[in-house]
Amino acid sequence: MSQSDSPHLIARGILLDIEGTTSSISFVHDVMFPFVRERLVEFLATNFPRSDVSDACEQIARDAGKSSLVEWSKATGKLVQQLVIGEVRRLMDGDVKATGLKALQGLIWADGFHEGKLRAHVYPDVIEQIKRWRQSGLDVRIYSSGSIAAQKLFFGHIDGLGNCLDLFTGNYDTTIGSKREATSYQRVAADWGLQPDEIIFVSDVAGELMAATEAGLQAVASVRPGNAPLDPELPHVRVTSFDQLKISAN
Repeated sequence: MSQSDSPHLIARGILLDIEGTTSSISFVHDVMFPFVRERLVEFLATNFPRSDVSDACEQIARDAGKSSLVEWSKATGKLVQQLVIGEVRRLMDGDVKATGLKALQGLIWADGFHEGKLRAHVYPDVIEQIKRWRQSGLDVRIYSSGSIAAQKLFFGHIDGLGNCLDLFTGNYDTTIGSKREATSYQRVAADWGLQPDEIIFVSDVAGELMAATEAGLQAVASVRPGNAPLDPELPHVRVTSFDQLKISAN
């Protein structure tokens, strides 16, 4: 779709996915995920007593249907850190969007960003277009399966641009619900204080787009290099660049 083909949309808020929308899937899968795998064992050995780390690990246990790490350890005869390592690897192998996993990944990524070993990738059109949206009075927020802490690390350490967090007024993750469930988008709208149809959601995932549409949001499909092909019958506007999205608040 060319920019001239893109319809003029009316909205008050723009809700953005990250992977495949603002950033390439390859960066997430080829840089960020391997960083977690490489650092996992050492990170847990060094930081397990930290309250934020232990909380993330307890959530991993709950996500696995266990009452606690200690009870899980007793039932299996394995050390708690061994259980966490095995479960993290299993979840990552299956690309599972589990809350505990995402929290722990965010803590490991924090070290990488703060040490300067990670710098976030965003597409060249993203930041400048978000600035234009903000200048026109639009409210821009993020909804990602990655934890809110990880989202803020990401947009606070963009390669070549540095900290761009001031462009966003809010963040949502799986603690508000799955991105493939319509009720999650209804909760986002309620938290935002907007009617669902006042929000435009941009994502590359068909299931997320359909859930947002069911909730009453305006949904736009992101078509970027490396993204999974979308069904030609998917009834959503498609854009290959944010500057194709002509949006105004009235």
